[in-house]
Amino acid sequence: MASKRDYYDVLEVSRNATADEIRNAYRKLALKHHPDRNSGNEESEKLFREAAESYEVLSDGDKKQRYDRYGHEGLSGAGVQDFGNINDIFDAFGDIFGGGVFGDIFSGRRRVRRGTDLRFQLELDLTEAARGVTRTLDIKRRERCDECHGSGARPGSSPGQCSYCGGNGQVIQSQGFMRVQTTCPSCRGKGTQVTDPCSRCSGRGRIVMPRTIEVPIPPGVDSGITLCVRGEGEAGEEGAPRGDLYCVIEVKTHPLFGREGANLTCQVPITFSQAALGATVEVPTLSGPYNLKVPAGTQSGQVFRLKSRGVADPHTRSATVGALLVEVLIETPKKLNTREKELLGELAELEKTRLSPKRKGFMNRIKEFFAADHQMDSGQEDPS
Repeated sequence: MASKRDYYDVLEVSRNATADEIRNAYRKLALKHHPDRNSGNEESEKLFREAAESYEVLSDGDKKQRYDRYGHEGLSGAGVQDFGNINDIFDAFGDIFGGGVFGDIFSGRRRVRRGTDLRFQLELDLTEAARGVTRTLDIKRRERCDECHGSGARPGSSPGQCSYCGGNGQVIQSQGFMRVQTTCPSCRGKGTQVTDPCSRCSGRGRIVMPRTIEVPIPPGVDSGITLCVRGEGEAGEEGAPRGDLYCVIEVKTHPLFGREGANLTCQVPITFSQAALGATVEVPTLSGPYNLKVPAGTQSGQVFRLKSRGVADPHTRSATVGALLVEVLIETPKKLNTREKELLGELAELEKTRLSPKRKGFMNRIKEFFAADHQMDSGQEDPS
């Protein structure tokens, strides 16, 4: 399978292009490779789809951020549309193809609006984010009216022909020497109008209803990741697909663990004697306590890596799990009893006669510093 081209190369824009530049670049390519201009040309159709996919990602702030950081692999699970049907492109980007100077100048398609996308802030604790979970969301969204089945007309009646466009769904406007075909502003391209509205939805064809949605959360998600649940947005106009539901993940701060990508971090305090003599210390992990062997002579700030005790990386398809990075911190007691003072006093006396390698080196550098300083002062004395 051939690898995908860079989205910026597809749209022929730089990586720091503005939203308007990205939009204009897509519009230019879409018009160039539009199927109505290139009937039967499979290569143009391929480029038309490729440009649409590139625009979908680069025009969406969340998807663009993930793509800029991780490339195509970073979009796994982000809900990128594959545009298997050409009409999906017109549904998704109707604002570009639905009207104006370039809009319906092509095939004269009557388009209906797909449902509105919904966004929901989803808060998880670290354990849920690490292991994955299915969350139940109670939301309100526009559903197709069950009385008129989305037509907007009173049951037993049907919408009539739009008087403004004569049922064509489009009107032709003159702009100087140009004649431009645009979507009818009255019926919005449907060609019909409701004259006897449904009493339940007041002719809108949709009503707000409560709904319960099950959202599967994959393991390893982190704050800022956006999950797309296809077809769980609001209902579209009659004959149009539903929108999508986007869940923006927010992972709550954990009292014990920090996070660095797929790795977790944890600071564990130990005593001076444990660090000097070595000990087995119980440390927390997401799956329960773990007995960590701290070797004799451990220094404060030393980090121990526990493999596969972190979280999965949601940006890769592998099942690799990160590590738990345990940083040990040696605590100095603020209060000592009499016996502790006696023992530490004996240790202090021994330390006077036995310097550690680091302290010995430090003392030697101090001597060299003061010796050099003394020579400099001697060289500045007036010989007279």
